[in-house]
Parts: sequence; C-alpha cells; structure tokens
Amino acid sequence: MRIDDTRPIWIQLADSFRSRITNGTWKPGEKIPSVRDLAIEAGTNPNTVQRALAALDDEGLTIPKRTAGRFVATDDAALRALRRDDARAAADAFIRACRALGVDVEGAHGLVDERWNADL
Repeated sequence: MRIDDTRPIWIQLADSFRSRITNGTWKPGEKIPSVRDLAIEAGTNPNTVQRALAALDDEGLTIPKRTAGRFVATDDAALRALRRDDARAAADAFIRACRALGVDVEGAHGLVDERWNADL
C-alpha cells in the first residue's frame, strides 16, 4: 500500500481495508490479519492500524471478538451499502471524465452499454 501525505494514514488504511472487503479479498465471516501483521505490511504503527480497524467496526464492516481476533461482518446490508457507495464514486468519476471530454449523456450511456460486457 502506498501512503501519501495528503490524508491521515489511518484514513488511508481504513479505505484500503474497506476495499479488501468490497473486492472479496476479505470475505464475510473470515478472520482478518492481526493488527500487528497489518502494521508490518503497511509499515506503520499498530495504533494507527487499530484506529483504522475501529472505524470499520463502527461502520459495521468488521466485528472484534476479544480473544479470537477480528472478523469481516456477515451483515449483507452493510456490505451492499459499501459497494453501492463505491459504485457511486466510480460513476461520479466517470461522469466528470466524460464531461471534461465533451461526451454528452447519450454518448456516456452508449459507452457503458458498449463496455459492460467487454472482457476487461
């Protein structure tokens, strides 16, 4: 993971961990790596990783179990909401790019229709 100086590290870590949940790297009900292991992977302080994971706990995406570690939540509603938010952000970026290129709404729809089943 690349850390940049524009945002707090714990927020960047939380975003990375959310992405692992939405893309299926961390599956519902699966135990996630320890705080220590994640800190080593990210090259950061374990307290920073703990803060990022606490944010995911607060969002209902992860569940801490005192003696067993932390697990990805099995709450489908929370995961669907997260995926919807990610898809909305991707759509917003696509729309901004199309507008900057002078593509109208019909052209944008056509691009989506054309590319939807493409082998990406």
